[in-house]
Amino acid sequence: MTADPVAARRAGRDVDVHLFLLAGHRPGGTHATALADAHQYGRAAEAVGYAGVWIAEHHFISYGVCPSATTFAAHLLGSTARIAVGTAACILSNRHPVALGEEAVLLDELSGGRFRLGVGRGGPWVDLEVFGTGLDRFHTGFHDALELLDRWLSGVATVAGNDRFPFRPVPVVPRPARRIPVWLAATSPQTVDLAARHGMPLLLGLHADLAEKADMLDRYAGVAAAHGHDGHPVGHASAHLAHVGDSDAQAADDVRAGLPALLAGTREYVRLDSTPASHRDLDAYVERLITIHPVGSPRRCGEILDQAATLPGVRHLLLMVEGAGGRDRTLDTIHRIAVDVLGLSAEAPPRRA
Repeated sequence: MTADPVAARRAGRDVDVHLFLLAGHRPGGTHATALADAHQYGRAAEAVGYAGVWIAEHHFISYGVCPSATTFAAHLLGSTARIAVGTAACILSNRHPVALGEEAVLLDELSGGRFRLGVGRGGPWVDLEVFGTGLDRFHTGFHDALELLDRWLSGVATVAGNDRFPFRPVPVVPRPARRIPVWLAATSPQTVDLAARHGMPLLLGLHADLAEKADMLDRYAGVAAAHGHDGHPVGHASAHLAHVGDSDAQAADDVRAGLPALLAGTREYVRLDSTPASHRDLDAYVERLITIHPVGSPRRCGEILDQAATLPGVRHLLLMVEGAGGRDRTLDTIHRIAVDVLGLSAEAPPRRA
C-alpha cells in the first residue's frame, strides 16, 4: 500500500482505507470547532479517495465530543456522495436496540447503502445513570441487546422482544432490503466470542498491536466456525493511529507534542460506582502507539499498513489522523496519507467499503 493502492490485493486481500474520527476537544478550542473540523475531515476524505469515514461516540468527556455517532453520520452522509460512513461505535448499553436498529435502517436506505453500523458495550460510566439503563444492563444485558439488534436488522418482517426487552411482535418499519451487518468493538476474549457466535465482524481498537489483533482474529475464526459461520467474508475493521512526516523522527515528535492533550480527555470518565478510574501513563502510552502504528515517513507508514492488511479477515483499515493536533495539520495528514502512502488522488475512484 505504499505507492500502489492495490498492494494488499497482491496478498490475496481486498482491503480498503477509511478515516476514524474522534472529534476531540483540545485546550483552547470549542466543542463546536471540534465537530466542524471532524466534518471537514470527512469531506476531505471523500475528495482524495478514501473508502469511508467512521465516527466515535462518547458522552460527557472531551476525548470525543460527538454524543450520537448516528446523527453525525446522517449529517456527513448528506454532504457526501460516495464514501461509506460508519459508527465506531454506538454505545449499545445506553440505547434501546430497536431504536438504534430503526435509525440504522433509515440511514442505510436514505444513503443508498453507504451507512455502516458499529456498536460497543461501553464502560461502567455515569452515562448509565444519566440514560437510566444502569449497571445491570452493562454487566449482563449486552448479549440480549445485541441479539435483538441483530434480529431487527436481519430483514425479517416482524420482531418480538426477548426476556430483557419484552414486547409483542411488531412490524419492522422501515424493513431493511438486506441484512445490515453490525461491527462489534472488541477488547476482550468474551466480546470476541460473542461477535463470533453471531457472525458479526470485529472492530479492533488502537490499543492492540498486530500480534494481539491476530490472536483475537484467530480466536474469532475458531468460535465462528464452531457456530456454523464462515469467517472469510466477514470483513473485520482494524483501527490505527496514523501520521506522516518527512522523517520517522519528525512524525513521532509531532504525535508526542499533540496526542497527550487529546488522550487526557479519557481521564474524565466517571465510574458509576464512584471508585477511581485507572489512569495510564499517557507519555508511555503515546510511545507505544508510535511504535505499533503507521507514524513516520511515507515508507514506514506504508510498510506498517501493508502488514496490517495481512491480518486474517480484515477488510477495512480505520486511520485515526487527529493525533498531532490542529485542523491544518490533520488535513495535511489526510492528504499525505492518501497521496504519498496509498497512491490515491482527488480523481481516483473510491474503493468500495
